[in-house]
Amino acid sequence: MSLMLCVRLWAVPGNEGLLATYEDEVLSLLGDHGGRLVQRVRSVERGEGPYEIQLVELPDEAALEAYLADPRRLAAAPIRDRSVARTEVTRVTQV
Repeated sequence: MSLMLCVRLWAVPGNEGLLATYEDEVLSLLGDHGGRLVQRVRSVERGEGPYEIQLVELPDEAALEAYLADPRRLAAAPIRDRSVARTEVTRVTQV
């Protein structure tokens, strides 16, 4: 059974562009793990909510673990550390 994840990302204030660059890079790796980006949206209002929300689908838990451990993704961690203030991941299902 496939996994659907809702990923909510808060940017470090002033580093929204860097967060977008980081996400562009790591989301491009999903296909190498059998996954896909279903939807990606950004807030049009500055406030306390997340800057970006993504729906990501992966075939199974092993694919998720492989994606999270991908050396290319891990190499980008310094960019993530400078740009992402907070991340929340929720497993979801379509209704």
